[in-house]
Amino acid sequence: MNNRYLTPLIVLSLASLIACTPTRVGDQVALNSPANWQHAPNTQTTETSDLKTWWQGFNDPLLNELIDQALTANHDLKIATARVREANAMVTVAEAALYPSLDFSLSGGREKRIDRIVGVPSGQGIKLITPTADAVSGGLAARWEIDVFGGRHLEAEAAAAQAQGSQEGLHAAQVGLLAQVATNYLELRGVQQRIGILQKNIDLQRERLRTLQAFLKAGLANEADIARQQTLLQGTEATLPTLVNAEQNLIHRLGVLLGEPPENLGTRLASAGSLPKQAPAMPNLLPADLLTQRPDLRLAQTEVSAAAASLGSARADLYPKIVLSASGGLGALAVGGFPSLADSVYALGSGISAPIFNAGRIRAQITAADARLEQVAAHYEKTFLLALEDVENAFVAHRSASDSFSRLTEAEASAEKAYRLVDTLYSRGAGNYLAVLDAQRGKLAVSDERAKAETAVSVAMVSLYRAFGGGWTVDSLVSGIDNESIASRDKQ
Repeated sequence: MNNRYLTPLIVLSLASLIACTPTRVGDQVALNSPANWQHAPNTQTTETSDLKTWWQGFNDPLLNELIDQALTANHDLKIATARVREANAMVTVAEAALYPSLDFSLSGGREKRIDRIVGVPSGQGIKLITPTADAVSGGLAARWEIDVFGGRHLEAEAAAAQAQGSQEGLHAAQVGLLAQVATNYLELRGVQQRIGILQKNIDLQRERLRTLQAFLKAGLANEADIARQQTLLQGTEATLPTLVNAEQNLIHRLGVLLGEPPENLGTRLASAGSLPKQAPAMPNLLPADLLTQRPDLRLAQTEVSAAAASLGSARADLYPKIVLSASGGLGALAVGGFPSLADSVYALGSGISAPIFNAGRIRAQITAADARLEQVAAHYEKTFLLALEDVENAFVAHRSASDSFSRLTEAEASAEKAYRLVDTLYSRGAGNYLAVLDAQRGKLAVSDERAKAETAVSVAMVSLYRAFGGGWTVDSLVSGIDNESIASRDKQ
């Protein structure tokens, strides 16, 4: 067969072998997923699509505003976004090795060297001279490593999986950010509500002290009553700085999450506000749905895929590598005293290399890559178990907080009823003023506990949506990954 037809035929044959990728390793990890949740409530109505904007279920305009600002200005999201760009660029770097490289070169110069002496005829015989040489050359050079055994393709797949993992890391950062903003905001509103209740309690304690002091002058009380009331008042007042400190810390934390100095939020959040009266409905997902919804699980899956591809790439180093090369261009050489030379030049070549002895380096790299795959597979399984634990704990916390809130709401209603009865008796002259103050103080104490339970219910709902991986969508963040390119590689 003519040689000019043999080379293209060989190239086509090798290219057909590339698609086989004989060193590819599977990336599937079997997970034991329960059929249902153990502690989920009996009734669940929320659709899965509601997870992406779950915070809107609180129907709090200020919370919506804070979350919108956090999504725009939070520094952790900016860092994660930059990591996505970096990882996507590395995909291009890895994919570039699959294609031929073409380089242009141009060089020239003048040279005169003592070790290049020539003799030229002259009237007195042979004359020795050191000629000056001017040389100029330029052209194109191409090189292509044919990926017969799929090593380069698998490297590109590993880079693509890592890029996808960085995208899932960005999703996970968003989920965590939204949960932190909502949690801190709800806890802030709860603390502010408790501060208001505490201030009413302090005013009530002071009123009771003044009443006892008046009774002391009238001979209706003694010094011990005054001392006990002063102790109770001072203990109640000592609680106020702790709550105020918690309020300021929560405002400062929100400032960091929103990417602005804390003082900028002072006027927006320092004024007391009530907890949202609405809450998102209970999510409705099965345990297996976490695999697609939670970004940390999706990230763990990409780590398995990247490790499997890296193991296949390491195995490909055991096989030969074939390289085709070609170059061509123009060159000119002019030597003083001689005619100048200019001509076109070219070179065609091919090469093959195969490992024979490397002191166990390649086998060790394969072992290390296999161990890495085992690690990330175990990490994937562990992450799934942690996700199940996260959801179950959130269900238990929400149920516990809801039960406490329900009972404390009833207790608050009973305390309110008792206060009104005592106040009615006092207004009719059948009771004393201290009993009215005591009943009112008891009601405020129950109201404080009810406020803590109400906050816990809202925070538990946030934790539940965070455990389900709510708060992100593929369209909400820049992907930057060539999905068609990835899909085409997956088919190979």
